[in-house]
Amino acid sequence: MPRAVGQIDPRKSQAILEAAQALFSERGLSVSMAEIARQAGVSKQTLYNRFPTKTDIGRALARQRSDAITAPLRGPGDPLEILTAFARSMIERIWAVEKGASLRGVALMSHHAPDVAAAVYEGGPGESLRRLSAWLAVQQAAGRLNVPDPDAAAEIFSGMVLGYAHLRHFMGVDQPAIVAEAKARDAAVRFIRAFSA
Repeated sequence: MPRAVGQIDPRKSQAILEAAQALFSERGLSVSMAEIARQAGVSKQTLYNRFPTKTDIGRALARQRSDAITAPLRGPGDPLEILTAFARSMIERIWAVEKGASLRGVALMSHHAPDVAAAVYEGGPGESLRRLSAWLAVQQAAGRLNVPDPDAAAEIFSGMVLGYAHLRHFMGVDQPAIVAEAKARDAAVRFIRAFSA
């Protein structure tokens, strides 16, 4: 069935983002928009209609990742279980091998394209922190946790989960294997204990 005029095919947008992710990981921002369109199997016009600039692509990629990481915060449940699921999501998505390469790519280009780096940070890690902070504020208001400064607490929890392993991963340095579930649960238990109501 043909699409209605003006209807957007989400599969094309996803193909563009997947192509851009792969190309950015390989070559950074030196990749042209034409190469992204070619790898995605779409016309340049389709690409520009959805993502006018590489900054827009970077922001969309980061937001997509943030949506996946913060999904556990959107449902009801016990704070310990939600924080464990959120921490596991962070570990599984941020420590993935290909994510280390893309983070290194963002860091390398940040000096030459600070607008892209800022968009990636704001759409990804910055947005994830804001969502965690907002969730913590709800827990504070409900009396389930004692977090008078949700922004600071969100940073603390993220640091507990990622720690130096995140830095080793970012730098491509070997590190001991971890069990995501155990690491996530440990961070959540310690955080709940520190911020219990």
